[in-house]
Amino acid sequence: MRDGGRKASVSMGEVGKRHSYIVMGPLEDLRVDGRGCEDYRCVEVETDVVSNTSGSARVKLGHTDILVGVKAEMGTPKLEKPNEGYLEFFVDCSANATPEFEGRGGDDLGTEIANTLYRIFNNKSSVDLKTLCISPREHCWVLYVDVLLLECGGNLFDAISIAVKAALFNTSIPRVRVLEDEEGSKDIELSDDPYDCIRLSVENVPCIVTLCKIGYRHVVDATLQEEACSLASLLVSVTSKGVVTCMRKVGKGSLDPESIFEMMETGKRVGKVLHASLQSVLHKEESLGPKRQKVGFLG
Repeated sequence: MRDGGRKASVSMGEVGKRHSYIVMGPLEDLRVDGRGCEDYRCVEVETDVVSNTSGSARVKLGHTDILVGVKAEMGTPKLEKPNEGYLEFFVDCSANATPEFEGRGGDDLGTEIANTLYRIFNNKSSVDLKTLCISPREHCWVLYVDVLLLECGGNLFDAISIAVKAALFNTSIPRVRVLEDEEGSKDIELSDDPYDCIRLSVENVPCIVTLCKIGYRHVVDATLQEEACSLASLLVSVTSKGVVTCMRKVGKGSLDPESIFEMMETGKRVGKVLHASLQSVLHKEESLGPKRQKVGFLG
């Protein structure tokens, strides 16, 4: 019994040392895995991984694994925006990703993530929704964006935003012609050519940069251990030009105005680098065409 108690005390001591290093390390720009405060883990991006979608992408960020599929379907424009199409988001938090997603836990987080995505795309600059309009007030394209969390290893919001942008970049929408007869009735004709399609411009689609306040400093791309040591985080939605489109605080702790300003500036700086790297990877992968090696989301 004594041995067991001694082992437990040593174990708790090790936990305490690790916690102390996680909290105090950022003061010296050091983290447990060797990164600096503004460094991301290795990001793996692969597009066109699901065959029965209009566009898809898989993103691995550390131990976080995200799969996104986009399906384009015809619908009716919303009354308040008769000349535009629209996007619908659904987030599935698989219980296999982490035990915390079992029961209502996964549903609540999925709703929270979907609402955050709606906020990001609820402006005219993110995606030109007018290109999705087929016939004003009658027909438009609706993009159903399905997000599946395969594995949770920290920093979900950033990984999901990267995957959504990559999937939208990969999305191809069939070109449509509206034919009108003498009586005024309209008929819709889809092009038979698979290469005759519309591609979305994702240049202004923002990515989320999550900044976790740990001790007196903040870090980007926090691991699960770092998130457990953080009482408050700031989600900053940033475009490729460093423009902040929206912000959201998460966590039970508070953030003072000076910290918020510093975190915003870091988010803008880091976001511009993240966008540049992602855009480079996406264009390089597309330039390879059918020659590129596909791993697939089950690979």
